[in-house]
Amino acid sequence: MTVGKRTVNRRAVLEQMMALAAGAANDVVKLAYLTQEQTQEIDTLDLGCLTEFKRNSSGAVEVKLTDRAAVLEKLLEQLKDEENRGAAAFLEALDRPQAPEGMCSRR
Repeated sequence: MTVGKRTVNRRAVLEQMMALAAGAANDVVKLAYLTQEQTQEIDTLDLGCLTEFKRNSSGAVEVKLTDRAAVLEKLLEQLKDEENRGAAAFLEALDRPQAPEGMCSRR
């Protein structure tokens, strides 16, 4: 699958989902406390779990983070799908006719 100019595969997506589910929010808190003079530090922060950031005129900050429970639920669905595919392949192999004794089966 291609997203923009990047090619993305299933494994990369699952790894990113794991990172979102297990990632720390420490850098989001650091972002909230950065002053105007410290904005160059933003590039060093891991903000992968940040979905929304608002700072109002009084300085109050509102952040929204990735819903970890939802990400974990989707990961669990993917793992179940993989298990089902593996079980289906196994059952399919059992249903194939066996080769006569002494001969190898062609697949």
